[in-house]
Amino acid sequence: MKLLVGLGNPGAKYAGNRHNIGFMAVDRIAADHGFSAWRSKFQGLVSEGRIGREKVILLKPETFMNKSGQSVGEAMRFHKLDPADVCVFHDEIDLAPSKVRVKTGGGHAGHNGLRSIHSHLGPDYDRVRLGVGHPGHKDAVPGYVLRDFAKAEQNWLDDVLRGISDGIDQLVAGESGRFLNAVALRVAPPRSSTSKPKAEKPAPADPAPEDTRSPMQKLMDRFK
Repeated sequence: MKLLVGLGNPGAKYAGNRHNIGFMAVDRIAADHGFSAWRSKFQGLVSEGRIGREKVILLKPETFMNKSGQSVGEAMRFHKLDPADVCVFHDEIDLAPSKVRVKTGGGHAGHNGLRSIHSHLGPDYDRVRLGVGHPGHKDAVPGYVLRDFAKAEQNWLDDVLRGISDGIDQLVAGESGRFLNAVALRVAPPRSSTSKPKAEKPAPADPAPEDTRSPMQKLMDRFK
């Protein structure tokens, strides 16, 4: 069994925030893969289903970001899971928008949701780091992540979420490289090799040679 956790803040006020891209990721997985309706459990919202042969629990903590670990820890203990069975989807300001990386273990890099999960689980769980870009100065980070994605960002955001859904079976199977390939195929699809090359312009014809015959010669040549 796998526990896939999307991080965010509950309520319509925060639904479109950059900080809520984790919620968006698990919402897309649930919708595309026929998971059950969301229901309240473990201080959050839970949806259940299967990815390949694996039973999967999706969790959106409703404790607000800073206390996400309470919800994740409760779900993990109830299902008797190890940290290695947990994968957390979260926003990452140290990655450019649309970039996605997978990481196991390590620090929380100041992310409040991860800090809380560390305090309940320790560091040995998987994370899917979803790049949202950096505002340029650390003092601007709180306001930046709590603002909605701009209209101009919607296309790449949709591509990333679709790519996550496309590759989720590979992620659950432990094939993180193949999962990232699935995301990349959505975000930056290869250029088609079947397009016809542009037709070359025909080379200009050689000019006709100059006629140097005299009028009399031309007349004589007509009656040959």
